[in-house]
Amino acid sequence: MPRLLFPSRRDLLMLATALCAISPSGWAQAQSFPARPLRIVVPFAAGGAGDLTARIVGAELSTSLGQPVTIENRPGAGGVVAAETVARAEADGHTMFLMSNGTAVTASLFRSLPYDTLKDLAPVSTLGTFDLAVLVPADSPFRTLGELIAFAKANPNKLNIGSINIGSTQNLAAELFKSSADIDAQIVPFKATPELVGALRGKQVDVGVEILGPTLAQIKAGAFRALAVTGKKRSSALPEVPTAVEAGVKGFQESSWNALAVPGKTPRPVIDRLHKDIVAALAKPEVKKKLADLNIDADPSTPDEAALLLASDIRRWGAVIDKAGIPKQ
Repeated sequence: MPRLLFPSRRDLLMLATALCAISPSGWAQAQSFPARPLRIVVPFAAGGAGDLTARIVGAELSTSLGQPVTIENRPGAGGVVAAETVARAEADGHTMFLMSNGTAVTASLFRSLPYDTLKDLAPVSTLGTFDLAVLVPADSPFRTLGELIAFAKANPNKLNIGSINIGSTQNLAAELFKSSADIDAQIVPFKATPELVGALRGKQVDVGVEILGPTLAQIKAGAFRALAVTGKKRSSALPEVPTAVEAGVKGFQESSWNALAVPGKTPRPVIDRLHKDIVAALAKPEVKKKLADLNIDADPSTPDEAALLLASDIRRWGAVIDKAGIPKQ
């Protein structure tokens, strides 16, 4: 006679926890979702890559969900205002947040926040990734990243590296470049990308670290030379330019990303519905093309993968901030 196998107490507790997580009200919300128009709160001004990404994906979600999806731009304060708006919103999936690696930087850079980044925000899916680049003026004596590093090692603190404001992804990427290449160099911050571009063209700095998209036209026009891109693989826009790792700088790998998140207590069935529609949107050739035109690779993930990415980036950028001695805000 076969022996009956009964679940262990641990298995029963895990099952009970899982069932409790999907409450009757959660199922009810999922069945009626969406019940009204949705909004995506964007921590950037209108017209930038993040804003345009939200608009491209939002338009597709509007069609698939059968409800309007509006974009609410709330720039400033390192994305804190936008994130808090979503963290405090009703947890029913109708309010989303355009999260990015900047969200992880903010969590590491601020002494305290009016929300808990990992608990009060629930990632649904990544949307895309985009590279940064190490740039020099076209007539720079540095033809390769190796030559630039060799100069920096032979001339400590003589190399000036431009980035945008302290604590930005680009600024921390410049710090990561310094530590990964083991060089002593001066990082010069500018208010925004146009100021950095002007300084690089005017040779006020020797090299710049900036997101590739906004500088691609300058590279194509011959004003700048890209010595390396910082992603895992070469950029399809500049296939001849090596990655920083290929150029010999181990550890200097950084792809910026953006994602959609909802309030932390949003029922999982609602998250799953949004996730399904986001993945379907990003699979459409016309959506991939629109994002590619912004130099963004469509790159969806599961909710759990997006949450792990956020937590990993918080730890990683926290270490870079500590090593660079950047004061907490």
